[in-house]
Amino acid sequence: MGWQKASDYNWHALVEVGVSRWKRVIGPGLRSQTEARQATEEAIATAAHNRMLDLGRPDYVRIN
Repeated sequence: MGWQKASDYNWHALVEVGVSRWKRVIGPGLRSQTEARQATEEAIATAAHNRMLDLGRPDYVRIN
């Protein structure tokens, strides 16, 4: 466990999961050729990905 904290392993694992999820949903690469179109494609993909995450994330309510 000490090496995980020392190497920041848990954070790297979370980043890898995020990248893997992105590639499964959006795809491994951009399809557009020009930089302006790639930026637009990236913005659309990010908005769609964030929307899907929001739909699947539960809302927690504290009950006293």
